[in-house]
Amino acid sequence: MSFTGKYEMENEENYDNFMKRLGLPHDTIEKGRNFKIVTEIVQNNDEFTWSQIYPGGHTLTNKFVIGMESEMETVGDKKFKAIVRKENGKVIADFPNYHYTAEVAGDKLIEVNLGK
Repeated sequence: MSFTGKYEMENEENYDNFMKRLGLPHDTIEKGRNFKIVTEIVQNNDEFTWSQIYPGGHTLTNKFVIGMESEMETVGDKKFKAIVRKENGKVIADFPNYHYTAEVAGDKLIEVNLGK
């Protein structure tokens, strides 16, 4: 299944705990509480360009190839290296403070971030 598309965030669970885990300051957490983030994904076989577009023009883009080590960046501007995997139709990556999975269900992108 292709991940290519543009997806607008509809809801978010455990926002405060997740943002605190990332080490973001309280004022940044408050400011971002009602943001409608758009995720735009371009997939070419195993190559991905995964962008999160925030209100005000800030965009965070990670490029990676499934199975190869890639330099990534978190929403807290921390850079790290990871190997992104694909299993059972899901994209899976381990970020410094959390385990990330994403899958497309119908026309929706479902992202799950679980703390480590």
